[in-house]
Amino acid sequence: MSSAWICCQIGAREHYAVPRVLHRRGRLSRFYTDFWAGSVVRKLAARTGANSLRSLATRFHPDLGGRQGAVVHSWNSRSLFWEKLLRQKVAAQSPYQGFIEVGSRFATCVREDLKRRQDLSSDSIFFAYDTGALEAMEWCRDQKIKCVVNQMDPNRVEAGLVREEEKRWPGWAISPLLIPEEYFQRREREWALADRVMVNSEFCRQALLSQDVPSEKVVVIPLCFEVEGRSEGLNAKNRINSQLARAPLRILFLGQVILRKGIQYLLAAAQKLKGENVRFDVVGKIGISAEAIASAPGSVHFHGPATRDQAAKWYRQADVFVLPTISDGFAITQLEAMAYGLPVVTTACCGDVVSNGVDGFIVPVRDAETLAKTLLRYLAEPELLRSQQNAALVKAQQFTLERLAGNLLSLEEGLVGLSMAR
Repeated sequence: MSSAWICCQIGAREHYAVPRVLHRRGRLSRFYTDFWAGSVVRKLAARTGANSLRSLATRFHPDLGGRQGAVVHSWNSRSLFWEKLLRQKVAAQSPYQGFIEVGSRFATCVREDLKRRQDLSSDSIFFAYDTGALEAMEWCRDQKIKCVVNQMDPNRVEAGLVREEEKRWPGWAISPLLIPEEYFQRREREWALADRVMVNSEFCRQALLSQDVPSEKVVVIPLCFEVEGRSEGLNAKNRINSQLARAPLRILFLGQVILRKGIQYLLAAAQKLKGENVRFDVVGKIGISAEAIASAPGSVHFHGPATRDQAAKWYRQADVFVLPTISDGFAITQLEAMAYGLPVVTTACCGDVVSNGVDGFIVPVRDAETLAKTLLRYLAEPELLRSQQNAALVKAQQFTLERLAGNLLSLEEGLVGLSMAR
């Protein structure tokens, strides 16, 4: 027996992978999101090139749009107000209160639309991401609809790790991590309501178990990423030889420039590599102090945030991708980098993607010395770089939409079995 899935998400997280694969398999009943970019927004973005419009234009995917697209329901005007509200909270140094308010407003809108629907049954499955699910999940459980919540990060465990970094690196964070108890409690209420709590890594699963989520509830489903038509991957493979002859070795960090992502250890490693033929490109929103940035050696170049299409340029220009993360629910940038032929140097505190020594390296967390020595190997052993770049392309092809679809359908089978047992 197949089930109809109702998917909800705020933003373009994971390139809409979950609703896309369910739609391909004929399982998607309806997709709810905060903002969906229509043709007018996309045309204006292409015409003007304004970053604000470019960002909004990415809130769309052709797999879900067009004549054969899924039933997509969004609240575009309201979501612009929600984003303005969130920016105000961020300016007031209370972003997590903003996440609570935006998540609650979104989930309430979803709930009210679900109430008007006539095609729901106990065979339906409600899927949503944490913090933006609670109010809709409460109603779904009353209707005997099975619920899945995707927990995106390790929650309290992650907060504890970041606070420890703030003590280790005083003055580096722009502002201290202040998370209201209500934020954690909202997520914990979602876990309690859910029939399954989906996480994307074993690292995250262990964190949730330590927060008393029952082990039988937690399921690990890795993320996926596919470059359209695999053309970029093929181009990446073709350019590997020319990259090896190019100087300097270009090392890319792409993501939030914050303590949680381990930027402090990357800058410490860069200091140890002063005088070596390397260049570090740091791409992402800056979340560390001006003093911390000033401590970086001249080989480190900060470029600020990039939209998704702009990020592709950085992947193409790089030789190696580095992510010395302290805590990540998965870090899809690993897959993005590998799809462009980049070996990944990371820690074990994220999704299980890298095969150590094959398509990158797994280094100890908080270890700038080992990180520097590992990066230096790519300069000393050009054949290692060649081998790992090719292996990265192969690895990227394992994390496909089809693999995600299979995992979600296995999850569905377990939920159907759970329903029958009841």
